[in-house]
Amino acid sequence: MTEDEFDAFYAAAFPRLTGQLYAFTGDHGEAQDVVQEAFVRAWDRRGHFLAQSAPEAWIRTVAMRLAVSRWRRARRWLELVRRTPPPDSTPGPGPEHTALVAALRELPPAQRMAIVLHHLCDLTVEQVASETGAPVGTVKARLYRGRAELAKRLAVGDEDDGRGEDAGGPVRKESRRVR
Repeated sequence: MTEDEFDAFYAAAFPRLTGQLYAFTGDHGEAQDVVQEAFVRAWDRRGHFLAQSAPEAWIRTVAMRLAVSRWRRARRWLELVRRTPPPDSTPGPGPEHTALVAALRELPPAQRMAIVLHHLCDLTVEQVASETGAPVGTVKARLYRGRAELAKRLAVGDEDDGRGEDAGGPVRKESRRVR
């Protein structure tokens, strides 16, 4: 079968085969996919189709086998999914995490970036400097200022209940008044 003959055969047989496979699969998109795949496989064998008496039957058989194979694969996947228990629910962030994220959002972007890269991504000061394009001294200053600002923001709302550090909470030092 020449390329032109194959093209004519494809144009005539594709809609008919798609209709037949649609009736078999119940899914028009799936029917088009398997018929197309069967024609792709037939393209490689187009020289032998002249000798065959029923090339359309060959393509229909291949398409039906492809559809059954896909159905089996989908069924095995579904069985696997059904057997696998759903993951335990992941608890939401705790109040400390929420407070930290809120405090980080209030920092200037450069300080926030330095703190996140250094403390959360475990980069060295030199690596932070390389990634941000800032000098090492600037990164150190941003880290210092950012940590100080975070300490202030996270300390607001903590009240010293007199229990001390051993009683479950950190001891806050009162700031001295300058006279």
